[in-house]
Amino acid sequence: MDGRDLVRSVRGIGSGRAARGVRAAWRRRRIDAAGLPRRGAERARVPGRVEDARPGPGGGVIRFSRSELRITVAVNGAVFWGWDGAEPQPSYALAGSCPEPDPRAVLEPDTDGGWRVVAERVTVVVSRHGAVDVCTPGGVVLRRELPPRWWEPVGGGPGRWLQRSEVAADARFFGLGGRASGPRLRDGSYRLWNTDPGDAFGAGDDPLYVTMPVQLVVADAGTHLIFHDTTWDGTVVLREGEEGAGSGHDRAGHCELRMDGGPLRCWVMVGAPSRVLHTWAALTGAPALPPSWALGHHHARRGFGGEQELRRIVAGYQERDLPLDAVHLDIDHYDDHQVFTVDRERFPKLPVLAEELRRDGIRLVSIVDPAVKAVAGNAVHDSGAAVDAFVRDASGRPVRGVVWAGESVYPDFTDPRVRAWWGGLYEERLAQGFAGFWHDMNEPVSFNAFGEPTLPRSARHALEGRGGDHREAHNVYGLCMARAGYEGLRELAPDERPFLFSRSGWAGMQRYGGTWSGAVATGWAGLRASLSLVLGLGLCGVPYSGPGIGGFDGSPSPELYLRWFQLGAYLPLFRTHAGLRAGRREPWEFGPEVLEHARAALRERRRLLPYFVTLAHLARRTGAPYVRPVWWGAPEDRALRDCEDAFLLGDGLLVAPVLEPGADRRTVRLPRGRWYDTATERAYEGPAQVVVAAPPGRIPVFARAGAVLPVRGDEGPELEAWAPAPGRTGGGLVVPDAGDGWEEPELERYVARRQGGSVLVTREGEDGSSAPSWPVRVRGLG
Repeated sequence: MDGRDLVRSVRGIGSGRAARGVRAAWRRRRIDAAGLPRRGAERARVPGRVEDARPGPGGGVIRFSRSELRITVAVNGAVFWGWDGAEPQPSYALAGSCPEPDPRAVLEPDTDGGWRVVAERVTVVVSRHGAVDVCTPGGVVLRRELPPRWWEPVGGGPGRWLQRSEVAADARFFGLGGRASGPRLRDGSYRLWNTDPGDAFGAGDDPLYVTMPVQLVVADAGTHLIFHDTTWDGTVVLREGEEGAGSGHDRAGHCELRMDGGPLRCWVMVGAPSRVLHTWAALTGAPALPPSWALGHHHARRGFGGEQELRRIVAGYQERDLPLDAVHLDIDHYDDHQVFTVDRERFPKLPVLAEELRRDGIRLVSIVDPAVKAVAGNAVHDSGAAVDAFVRDASGRPVRGVVWAGESVYPDFTDPRVRAWWGGLYEERLAQGFAGFWHDMNEPVSFNAFGEPTLPRSARHALEGRGGDHREAHNVYGLCMARAGYEGLRELAPDERPFLFSRSGWAGMQRYGGTWSGAVATGWAGLRASLSLVLGLGLCGVPYSGPGIGGFDGSPSPELYLRWFQLGAYLPLFRTHAGLRAGRREPWEFGPEVLEHARAALRERRRLLPYFVTLAHLARRTGAPYVRPVWWGAPEDRALRDCEDAFLLGDGLLVAPVLEPGADRRTVRLPRGRWYDTATERAYEGPAQVVVAAPPGRIPVFARAGAVLPVRGDEGPELEAWAPAPGRTGGGLVVPDAGDGWEEPELERYVARRQGGSVLVTREGEDGSSAPSWPVRVRGLG
């Protein structure tokens, strides 16, 4: 811990806790000094020359003089390879068993002494020295993995490794989890270590709460996703390529991945972005389906104080005719900040309050932190100690950190027994009337020094019975906590879809819920970072996320708050949130003009709820994120690949938020096709760059010609059909939600055809066309 860490600790938590935090930091370092193996002399190694190969299902094993490489093509088109005998399992990312090998994929000799595996969607070529080329079926190289290098301790133990890669000169990098500087990842270094930045963060801060070794790379020749399946600390260095302007001397793009340990294994998926994300979801698990109420408006604030203040805020929404679907209670509703408790003075009858709110269509959501106050008599601590639930150091003592409740211990969520115990604790939350759960501080965090890991790197974890230390467990701690909560809720309330979102996580976290931006800085840069995080997480397979509107701390100007609010109305998680020092963030606190425009944004979100429900079901079925980059349907369009200030909401809408102060107009780049300004119904032909009005009352939103969208009309659900261009057809998918249970509703497919001066919308099914089941309102004919 250096001086800067100490200053930040004092500012963040106060001098009393900061003093305990300093002691905890030194204690952690002493534990690591005694518990971590010393890294002495190392032996460097490369694969060497190829010796022979052994074909097997979907591929085979290629033996080199100092290593071996296993390659398998799965039936879903994903390609796995692992060095030194690495297998796909065990893995925290994969959902269930590994997909079956594709029997049509064959390992065969290649030119110059190498080998190749030819499959329907991809060809993998391995050179005689261990380079691996990922190619299109036509032979165009999408990615070249150079021969890896290892550094192994002479005395044994985990080795570190380096993998260098090359991509096309025109390629663009996306992904790596939640990155504030994205969604396109510029040249630079990105760390793979889930981290609480300790204060409000901006676009230049890295790493953040959710890091993943998942890259989505988009180039003219095609799109591919690559996932290096290791949970250890690492660094990715990216450098975009440069084309030679026709000279033939292109400079390839470069990626360098350095990992402190773990197996060198990866998965690669090739194809259109929609196909790639579908394959990724099939591999890592379908996104959890949020209950329909969770797609509405949420309000959260640190420092509600008590029941009276909460009732005042809810009444404020109701009196001003502002839709509200959920209220989130932060740690100040706990008794002395102890998890799974209630402050009876502030909330004397919380279940009664929750039931009253539910009758008004408002759910309560509870924050849940992983740290448990280390004091005898605390029911959670005592029950956890009885099942040996807490992480221990190398000498067998429970590891302690300092958080809001003071000295605390941490459950080992990598142990199935501990996950079962923790999941059962949510019974208390359900009894209090909570309908959803917000996991926080689960990187995990301690106030020993912001930015450092809570637990000593030498702390011991079960790791599903394999055993290991925190170096391997840190990045999946939040993921395993989410699993514990989700599985516990499935047991406790089997008829309801759990609602859970987590600040930290890893590849596969979408199986249990979503995430949010954390403590994004209040400011225009924070507003832009919010959009980057949502887009980047969606491309890593996490479709449900959103920012804290207005930023975590500080006081947004009325203009900034409104523009953030308008953006949030089109994002999956629509939540106003403020930290302890931020003050009130209700829409009426910013003046009558902001209130009027915020009401319009809330009503538009309520109108689009059937569309969001459909997008949620489609995300579960296909892996496609709700919020998509504008190049989603045309990745070959280079101008769209560089567009980061707008996004597609599903297939039907393009949203162009206002991200700069004082703007009343916006330049918007439109993809190919006809697009309608939803406010004026004026048509624009893409690809084009257009300038449109962006007054304070709205942000520009465009509808794709031919789109059929489910919306909520004045009389109930209806279909909003945007006129196709002359001579063209359009359509849309609708999934009517049957409620918040597990029934799988039927997907409805609609087609829109232009017939002279009118538009005909029909429902398409196995038995042919039929009339729509909802009323139809046609727009765009003017």
